[in-house]
Amino acid sequence: MSVQDTHSAPPKSAQVTWRTKLFYGLSDMPVQMAIIPIAAFLPNYYGSDLGLSLAAVGTIWLVTRLFDAVTDPLVGYLSDRTRTRWGRRRVWMVAACPILMISVHKLFLPEPPVTEFYVLFWLTVFWLGWTMLFIPYYAWAAELSSDYHERSSIAAWRVGVGMVANIFGKLLPVLALYLFAFGGTANVMMLTGYMLLVMIPVCIFLTVTQVPERASFKPAYVPLLKGLSLMWRNRPFRQLSLVFFACSLGGSISTATIIFFIRGVLKEEGGGVLMLLVYYVTLLISIPFWVWLSKKVGKHRALIAGLMMFPLFQPFNLLLGPGDFFWMLPIALMTGFGGGAWWVLPSSMKADVIDLDRLESGDDRAAWFFGVWSLILKLAQSVGPWLALLILGYVGYQAAPGAQNTAEATLAMKLVYVGGPTLGYLAAAVLAWNYSLTEARHREIRAALDRRDGGLDGPVPDATAPHPPRPQEPRPQEG
Repeated sequence: MSVQDTHSAPPKSAQVTWRTKLFYGLSDMPVQMAIIPIAAFLPNYYGSDLGLSLAAVGTIWLVTRLFDAVTDPLVGYLSDRTRTRWGRRRVWMVAACPILMISVHKLFLPEPPVTEFYVLFWLTVFWLGWTMLFIPYYAWAAELSSDYHERSSIAAWRVGVGMVANIFGKLLPVLALYLFAFGGTANVMMLTGYMLLVMIPVCIFLTVTQVPERASFKPAYVPLLKGLSLMWRNRPFRQLSLVFFACSLGGSISTATIIFFIRGVLKEEGGGVLMLLVYYVTLLISIPFWVWLSKKVGKHRALIAGLMMFPLFQPFNLLLGPGDFFWMLPIALMTGFGGGAWWVLPSSMKADVIDLDRLESGDDRAAWFFGVWSLILKLAQSVGPWLALLILGYVGYQAAPGAQNTAEATLAMKLVYVGGPTLGYLAAAVLAWNYSLTEARHREIRAALDRRDGGLDGPVPDATAPHPPRPQEPRPQEG
């Protein structure tokens, strides 16, 4: 059987080169640079600087993320079935470029006055482009290697390279603020917007032209309803989904309210980007440690250790008040270190879960899985900010610059900001405790796949390279 055969699995033992990991990670740079400003600065920018109500901003966020209930699984489903001479992941990433660039320009560089419908429309367009980019992109990583620990290395490279852009996106506004007195939420949004307009096409072009995409895969034949049934019976999938939901719900509450906390509680107008810079620099530094620890104790145990740093250190923010901004930075340093586990290990664990599905269904459905996971995460990330902003609006919290809030409203702000990640990450750690897909179990799954598929090793063949015609395969029988 040829390595080009449609049944051939990703290589079992061959290591992915550092060059491939580097170029693969480049497309995570615009993702990382955009996600925090969208989640942390956009609600504050449109609610405080542009005058929309917090309830309206929270509702818009919820509605646009619920739109992903259709687009995320659909893009995953279609990406798995895409057959072109350039592969099935690349074409979706390239198609996402113009959609992302137009929506970034409209969201990050708006021309006032801005209405609720304006934000609703362009945020919906942005999330559509986002889905078209990152679901095929993340599914691609699961197909680069089948090795249990090599997948953690690929995820670490992706997050590390992307985090460089994230940090640069925070460092530039900090330098502008402290060297040139050019700061504030509006200017952070503007600088980030211009950087994204350059980075999106450049990074995606380098990834799709320099990273080989597996040409040999078994086309997805399992019907939709049967595929969903198999997915639900996949116990590690259910466990990991609950962990993702809990983490994302708690983290999204913190992200959506952090600028409100810094500007309103600590009375530090331009410190938000500095705090985020400290958090993400520490996160980047911690990545090699979490990859090392996962090899010693297992991925889910290392993940639990990282998650527990949030309930241990986040509550110290309750002690802070006006003028205490720099006391917030040590807390950010400790939670940032724990955050490295959350950013790296789940991506590797997802690929292991997909192997189990491939054994049970006989299909290569990586993008479909990532689409469903993305939907779960986005539901949590839409409910979290909506709930947080709804609570703040209910207690009468005033977000306008210079507004004076009552002691009760300020306390509510603290409790929302601290309580979200504290409870969410603690719940996720408990849910991950008995995670069933260990290294030993994954080794059994890979051995079964190798026996079924021929146990072939070798480099990942490029989808654009010439290859022999694939032999005809019989369609799986239903039932």
